[in-house]
Amino acid sequence: MHVGVIGAGISGLATTHELRERGATVDTFEASDEPGGIVRSRRVDGHVLDLGPQRLRGSKLIEDWIDEFDLREQRFEGHDDQPLFVLRDGRLRVAPLSIRESITTDLISWRGKARILAEPLTGPPQPDETVAAFFARKFGREAERTLFSPLYTGLYGAHADEMLVRHSVGKALEKRGIDRSILLAVARKLLEGVDIPPIVSLEEGLQALPKAIADRYADSIHFETAVEAVREDGDGFEIVTADGTTAVDQIVVTTPAPITADLLEPLDEELTDVLGGLTYNPLAVVHLESNYGRVGHGCQILDSEGYETLGLTWNASMLDREGVFTSYLGGSRSPELVEESDDRLGELAAEEFESITGFSARPLHVTRWRPGMPAYDASWNALDTVSFPDGIHVCATYTERAGIPGRLRDAKRTAEAVLDS
Repeated sequence: MHVGVIGAGISGLATTHELRERGATVDTFEASDEPGGIVRSRRVDGHVLDLGPQRLRGSKLIEDWIDEFDLREQRFEGHDDQPLFVLRDGRLRVAPLSIRESITTDLISWRGKARILAEPLTGPPQPDETVAAFFARKFGREAERTLFSPLYTGLYGAHADEMLVRHSVGKALEKRGIDRSILLAVARKLLEGVDIPPIVSLEEGLQALPKAIADRYADSIHFETAVEAVREDGDGFEIVTADGTTAVDQIVVTTPAPITADLLEPLDEELTDVLGGLTYNPLAVVHLESNYGRVGHGCQILDSEGYETLGLTWNASMLDREGVFTSYLGGSRSPELVEESDDRLGELAAEEFESITGFSARPLHVTRWRPGMPAYDASWNALDTVSFPDGIHVCATYTERAGIPGRLRDAKRTAEAVLDS
């Protein structure tokens, strides 16, 4: 079988690997000049910067891919024994992510902590329930506002009162087999002595993984080759680029929904309208250099604090990336910020970093991600009403979970579906 893969981000590269491992002929097309998509790394002023995901958990899946692509010597572990903070009322307060922290933290009042313990008495997610409503019903309004919603929606730069559980938290709970009480499920895991995989990264940044995949399959991957159109061709398809036309039996699309919408318009206008209507949150990622020395993984910043900064990753502490901190701006809080100049974004991130930590910072690098992170709001309900044309498969965050592990699992499922069809 000859398969065309559109996009050489981590989804497209992992799909290429899974298909090639199963004997398929693959042509993968990428508009940019490098692999990885949002998994991208740079070296700036002697610092290794990850422009997208900042770290991984060393699950068996991740460790297997590290070994498969001979990256064991680059692998190193971060620090799991450091706290995560939430900025509330102008102070960095410990997010209670352990039993001890749950008792000692001043992020949540004793009344709020007592309300959390009533979670086993609550029911499962409700149809079209928002993330904010779900966490408030499960854990109480205070815990929702100061802990659960900020920590979860901070991953997507989204508003908790717009994000729907069914497209986000619900999928995570379903994957873990949690149909009612989150607290009881966590308690069972603790009693079973389940080990949490360590924080891991790669010396040259996480893009080392997609680069290794691309190197292995260099004969399949066409960089700087944007797909201009997809057309039906008998029982298969034609992929049109500036270099010509490639006939394939089936296609895997791994691009964000707006790009996929444009590509598939000749095949299905209704599908194009749905994909083009999905909401994303554009994000600006600003790397800073500072001698701030507090130990921790970083902090989330509540909307009520009045900052544009959504959160900070303390790479210097968590990953021993000397002097490096990562600031996130834009998202659903201020999507228009992404249109500001690099100088303005760097200046704003540095000013707010100093206000939050008391230490000055120097901008190192500014990255913009457009369309950004899936918003998983009501616009995503429209996906229930459409299907993809026969022979067109999707491996992307708008149909399955985001994050590198989710992308790797989705690639395996997609490859199996392609070759079974």
